Amino acid sequence: MQIASAEIAAWVGGFLWPLTRVAALASVAPVLGARTLPRRVRLMLVLALTWAVLPLAPPVPAVEPLSPTGVLIAAQQILIGLSMGFVLRLVFAALELGGHMIATQMGLGFASLVDPQNGSQTPLLSQFYSLLGTLVFLSLNGHLLLVQLLVDSFRTLPVAAVGVDRDALWVLATWASRTFAGAVLISLPAVASLLVVNLAFGVMTRAAPQLNIFAVGFPITLILGLLILLYNLPTLLYQLNGLFDEAFRTIGQLIGGDG
Repeated sequence: MQIASAEIAAWVGGFLWPLTRVAALASVAPVLGARTLPRRVRLMLVLALTWAVLPLAPPVPAVEPLSPTGVLIAAQQILIGLSMGFVLRLVFAALELGGHMIATQMGLGFASLVDPQNGSQTPLLSQFYSLLGTLVFLSLNGHLLLVQLLVDSFRTLPVAAVGVDRDALWVLATWASRTFAGAVLISLPAVASLLVVNLAFGVMTRAAPQLNIFAVGFPITLILGLLILLYNLPTLLYQLNGLFDEAFRTIGQLIGGDG
């Protein structure tokens, strides 16, 4: 039994290139890309997803993996996976930015902890919003929908030297601007309410200069801010649902689907 080098290259490329796309997606996607997830567990998940996707994906081209064309194909798979995961990651970035703006207005900007998912210091409210977004993402079966979009990407964007084009990158840039608007909408009710509270304290300071505004205003602002966050949770969940829905539609447009 003789096996040619071309057959070995086809076998290696048939598993390596889908593995590259799946690994790139898992490195930046929510939950899968968290630093709290052990690397061995992430590697096992990536291998399992790749093994499950292979029967559903079209045949890959028989190209030498170490050739210039093979390197270009691998780069395209990395770009596709990173783009798909980056779209969802921007939703969590909008949550963290909205929490940061609310924390600054409440006077909790100094209360920061090390975020175990990103390995950096973020305000406490940003971590709370990020955790809430993760729970909503899992409750909506977002991880299963992401896997479905990954399988569809191999049909609409098969393994080839041509992948994400300029129009797809423009869709990604447009979605990035939309996430900033989402962060403003998330923080707007609390920021506007706390602004009215601060204006009231300003009037009190002008009417009674003897009042120690720092001793009285900080606990009141903090308590009112927590009450505003409590009553704002239903609206926040609605906005989160809308952001995730738009994110999945954007991924569908990115991979050339129906959106």
